[in-house]
Amino acid sequence: MTFASAIFLFGYLPVFFSIYYITPFKYKSYVIAFASYLFYGWWRLDFLALLLIVTFGNYWVGGRIAHAFSRSSAKNWLIFAIVGDLCVLGYFKYWNFFVDSLADLLNDGRPFSLLIGGVILPIGISFYVFQAISYVIDVYRADAPPAKRLIDFAAFKAMFPQLVAGPVIRYKDIEAQFEHRTHSWELFGQGALRFFSGLAKKVLIADSVAPIADAVFSAPSPTFAETWIGALAYSVQLYFDFSAYSSMAVGLAMMMGFRFIENFRFPYISSSITEFWRRWHISLSTWLREYLYFSLGGNRLGIYRTYINLMLTMVLGGLWHGANWTFILWGLLHGVLLASERALGVTGKEGFIIWRWVPTMVFVILGWVLFRAPDMGVAVQYYAGMFGHNGFGLRDAMAWQISYFGLSMLVIGIALALTEPWLNRVFGIETISEPLKKDKLGPVPLHGAVVVCLLGALAVVKLMADNDSPFLYFQF
Repeated sequence: MTFASAIFLFGYLPVFFSIYYITPFKYKSYVIAFASYLFYGWWRLDFLALLLIVTFGNYWVGGRIAHAFSRSSAKNWLIFAIVGDLCVLGYFKYWNFFVDSLADLLNDGRPFSLLIGGVILPIGISFYVFQAISYVIDVYRADAPPAKRLIDFAAFKAMFPQLVAGPVIRYKDIEAQFEHRTHSWELFGQGALRFFSGLAKKVLIADSVAPIADAVFSAPSPTFAETWIGALAYSVQLYFDFSAYSSMAVGLAMMMGFRFIENFRFPYISSSITEFWRRWHISLSTWLREYLYFSLGGNRLGIYRTYINLMLTMVLGGLWHGANWTFILWGLLHGVLLASERALGVTGKEGFIIWRWVPTMVFVILGWVLFRAPDMGVAVQYYAGMFGHNGFGLRDAMAWQISYFGLSMLVIGIALALTEPWLNRVFGIETISEPLKKDKLGPVPLHGAVVVCLLGALAVVKLMADNDSPFLYFQF
């Protein structure tokens, strides 16, 4: 079940909100937890057990940390929790990578016995394990109290809007909302607008340009024109797919009375890689900065150690996205770029500068090739095409796979990504952005609400005509 599916839109959501809104406040967490377990278990019931183990284990250890008789005892409990969480993540996400790499090294690439490979990756494990780690660290640092009720913590861990693809919500950000939050038709309506704006992004833009990226990345020896069209298509697909999911998650949370952090803030208008990471996947970059970069020493241990910490943080961030050398090199690329900009005095607050924006976007797009390629062989071949090694024109065998509709949506997607701040102001969407930082969200102008509703309705019609397509970040 995904947000962009008929069963979710016309079955799950109406039933959930009907029950949720008639349930007294003190029991709403039970409804959230049960409904979220149903949402997750719809995929695989056995991996629901893994989610429950991570939830109950970290809740219990969080209590032990908070009530430890000494700081050293609390630290031991913290280490126990982090090691346990990382072992869960390491086994399910990286065991196949380890076995395959070992086979390449020791067995001429031939796979070992099936008994030591073939581990299935549970959906959302990267997100809910990172949430668990941040919870026990925050309790240890006294940045947040331990959860008072197990059911509230369970509802937080399993909350279906953000369970499988984020944002990476920290318990301390919404802890108070479990004790008090506002439910109103106004907030529900504004959340619905956020949800349908995300649905339109996903179905109308991301899904429409996806066939172009798929065709080019699967083609042998793609040419200069083909590779750049494919890279642009994937850049648009990835942004509109993931930002759509984040927008839908924020909207669903608002409909439930919760305020989530925004996960994207117009990343494709960035004039530096430093600025890009302040605008792209904000919840993850915040997590990496606060729980990894600072833990490594941040910028407190000298300039050279700062550069190393930046690069190491981004390499681990790349590895978080997937168990593949392509993700490791993608993280290393961004780490080197961030360290280089820091050495040059770039702060990421210089504003839009065209001569900085162009190379920034070129590096971002080149990086997305590593992000999309299934292995290094495909990535190297793709880069060869981007630099003209396989010719320059668009071949007939590729041209017929690129529809005029897909190409038109690619142009529209690029235009929307570059003009999004202006469009948000024109249609009033900015009045319901950054809900976590606003006590009261402003009303959406009538023309903005009408446009969003029309686009949402069009997305539903297209969704009914096409097959469901999963969100890209489900694989991470």
